[in-house]
Amino acid sequence: MRKSAVPSADCLNDDVSWSRRDLLRMGGMAIGGLTLADILRGQAAGQGGTSSKTSVIFVRLGGGPSQFETYDPKPQAPAEYRGVFKPTPTKLPGVQFCELLPRQAAMADQIAVIRSVHHEQASHIAEHILETGYDLVNSGNTRAGEMPSVGSIVSHERGLNPAGLPGYVALPTIFAYAGAHYLGSEHQSFGVRDDPNAPDFKVSNLSLNEKYSTLDRLQGRRQLLSQLDTMKRARDLHGSTAALDKFTEQAFNLVTGEQAQRAFDLRQEPEAIRDRYGRTTLGQRLLLARRLAESGVPFITVRDGAWDDHADLAGKISVRAPIYDQAVSALIQDLQERGLAEQVLVLAMGEFGRTPRINAMGGRDHWPAVNSVMLAGGKFKMGQVIGATDAEGAHVAEAAYRPQNVLAMLYRHLGIDAGMTFPDYFGRPRYVLEEREEIRELL
Repeated sequence: MRKSAVPSADCLNDDVSWSRRDLLRMGGMAIGGLTLADILRGQAAGQGGTSSKTSVIFVRLGGGPSQFETYDPKPQAPAEYRGVFKPTPTKLPGVQFCELLPRQAAMADQIAVIRSVHHEQASHIAEHILETGYDLVNSGNTRAGEMPSVGSIVSHERGLNPAGLPGYVALPTIFAYAGAHYLGSEHQSFGVRDDPNAPDFKVSNLSLNEKYSTLDRLQGRRQLLSQLDTMKRARDLHGSTAALDKFTEQAFNLVTGEQAQRAFDLRQEPEAIRDRYGRTTLGQRLLLARRLAESGVPFITVRDGAWDDHADLAGKISVRAPIYDQAVSALIQDLQERGLAEQVLVLAMGEFGRTPRINAMGGRDHWPAVNSVMLAGGKFKMGQVIGATDAEGAHVAEAAYRPQNVLAMLYRHLGIDAGMTFPDYFGRPRYVLEEREEIRELL
């Protein structure tokens, strides 16, 4: 049975030298009460020893996109079901997507779409299934959740990469249920709240802010607490980082190290590449995710919210879907051109689909009976549509799968055994996934 390591945070002695104390004061990064050093320490101590270089970019379409207006149009259904958008042919014979996704339609031979994912939870607490692979038993756990998230398990098993980058990065930050739970807070995500589409974008977690310059004010902050140049000068002048333990040094290097800084620096990208992804928040986040995966971060989640279209679906999705289509198709193309398609798996899904019939407000409501999921990359079989729904897009008609089966493919790609166990808070062994049947059509 696998056990997680939850080391205690370092304590500073009163008689340490000025340089050690001040370096920690300048470089400490408090994340939920733990410093970045604590997170790096825990990830290194708990990693499961896999040497795989694979990564996952998990695009979370928060709110639940409509299957009709994305990957499963129903042009022959009555108007109140099919909606106002037309289908468009894809590169796969006989397969159509919604006209809002022309770029992905043109590269359908390079992706796989599962039209037959389903579950029973019609509330947004269905996020728990996608983040953990488990149904939420107690609906009162509206934020904490009841199991560790996929990203935290990946952090535990894969740990730090050679550049000292965390194993789990969230763009912009984790949502409900995406935490570490009983694996320990050192396996929380490293969040990048800053908008990479902003002209002055920088990762504030990797910058230093003069406003918070004392150790007391450092506590509980998510920001670094001085200026980056000041910290670098302190290192050069006092040469005291040798006094820090190995993991505080890794935290220090994440802030000052060229390789880690470069991974987060979108200015390294040609303008043409940035334009290809789209000068949007989502486009630039997916570009940043590619840079992180390329640098060895094994799990990056990118959240694109606001797909919860209970009203005016046509007006809202006609803006949002093209942004998503451009960004994700650019990511897939970019990974292929860089020879990273087999190394990096892209997964895009929401917590459920939408109701077959358009409601009185011109929207669609929650519908867990049908959900479309898109995958690209890995060593899986692309160029196919898996499963099918009935004529009205209401129920699965063929090859029914659940979100847990999708996550099983994610773990397979990362070389993580979904059948291993971790002890929960009560010492009971809990499987990574209790339902872990893989999607055979992808193999």
